[in-house]
Amino acid sequence: MTTTAPLVPDFGAAHAGRKLAIICSKGNLDMAYPGLILANAALGEGVETHLFFTFWGFDMINRKTMADLKFTPVGNTATHLPQGLTPLPGMTAMATHQMKKAIADLDVPEVPEFLQQIVDSGGHLWACRMSADMQHLGLEDLYEEVEDIISASDFIEKTEGAQLLFI
Repeated sequence: MTTTAPLVPDFGAAHAGRKLAIICSKGNLDMAYPGLILANAALGEGVETHLFFTFWGFDMINRKTMADLKFTPVGNTATHLPQGLTPLPGMTAMATHQMKKAIADLDVPEVPEFLQQIVDSGGHLWACRMSADMQHLGLEDLYEEVEDIISASDFIEKTEGAQLLFI
C-alpha cells in the first residue's frame, strides 16, 4: 500500500508582519471586554496590536470612569431577563455586580489591570482627537499608558495593512 503525504499549503510565517487595529467605541462593561480579550489574544500570538478609543470607548481610558464601568440590562435581550424589569431601580447595579463577579471568577482582570497587561505585552493604546475635544479631555485626564491623542487619519496611518475590528 502506498501512502502519500498530505498536501499542506505554505502561507509563509504565520504571524510575520501581522497587525490588528481595534476601535473601541463603547464604554459599558459588557462592551469593554471583547476588545481587551481580542487584543490580549493577538498579542499572545505575536501580532502587533493597536487599540483606538473613541466616543463612549473613552470611558475605558478616562481616569475618572475606567474603574467603574457599568452594565445595564435595559434593552439587552441577551440578559434573558423580562425587559419590563430591566429599567427598575437597582437593576443596573445588580447586573454590573453579577457581571463583575462572573469575570472575576474566570480570573480575568478588571479593565485598568487588563489595559496594563496589554501594554506590558507590547500593545499600543491611542485616544481619538475628536472624542477628546468633544469631551474636553486632555492626555492628563487619560490612563497614563495611552501613548497619545491622535486623529483618525493618524490612526489609519499607524495601522496601515492591519486587520480592523470595530467594537
